[in-house]
Amino acid sequence: MMTVLKKRAFPLSMIFLGILFLNFGYISPVKAQSPERVMVFAAASTTNAITKIGELFAKETNFLFVSSFASSSTLAKQIDNGAPANVYISANPKWMTFLDDKGLIEKESRCDILGNRIVFIAPKGSDLKIDIHPGFKLPAILSTEKIAMGDPEHVPAGIYAKQALTFLKAWDEIEPKIVRAKDVRTALVFVERGEAPLGIVYATDAAITDKVRVVGIFPENSHPPITYQAAIVKENQTQAAQAFLAFLKSPGAKAIFQSYGFSTR
Repeated sequence: MMTVLKKRAFPLSMIFLGILFLNFGYISPVKAQSPERVMVFAAASTTNAITKIGELFAKETNFLFVSSFASSSTLAKQIDNGAPANVYISANPKWMTFLDDKGLIEKESRCDILGNRIVFIAPKGSDLKIDIHPGFKLPAILSTEKIAMGDPEHVPAGIYAKQALTFLKAWDEIEPKIVRAKDVRTALVFVERGEAPLGIVYATDAAITDKVRVVGIFPENSHPPITYQAAIVKENQTQAAQAFLAFLKSPGAKAIFQSYGFSTR
């Protein structure tokens, strides 16, 4: 009996790969690498400026920028609980120290970057004007109304406001009238909507909206200097984190901060 062997047909693709192997050797697939990202946790009052700086940073580098904004205290507690932040920006050194004492930031990276002021604001249509001085009668100005501010127990803007009002001998009388907001931007919104006839926010917050007007500026000697600090979170010190922290001190970033009313260091 005669056995007939049939020829196996090879797909053209296999023949092509064989030719490539013979001529050029083995070709390994190229893996596309995603750009390294930096996760920035920043005080709510820096939202507009840091967002714009992050866009510029991503455009000028090969890194991705991701951000989370909230009260400095809220962010510090999230980091303490293991949140994956690379860089932390606090509106009050108190919360940076909170993390520093727990060994959660790179000590050498901690630095002052910004300054700010606190102001009284009222809805745009208000004709109110407040002369701020020791012993001024804020309860008489408010009557039965409320005043919005960040919660003075943990929100930096509220902490500064309480310190200033205590120095000015007005805190005890107006404390019952305070609406304690979760962060300074929420206090701003209360006044924008007319839900509170008066609020205390940073000067930079008042500058981003045309729905409120500044009706009084707190004397600088009425509270400690308003200093924003930045640092790299320990164990998350990546190349992207180091690059972003350096970028915060660049002329381009400083120009953006200044355009929003911050003073730069």
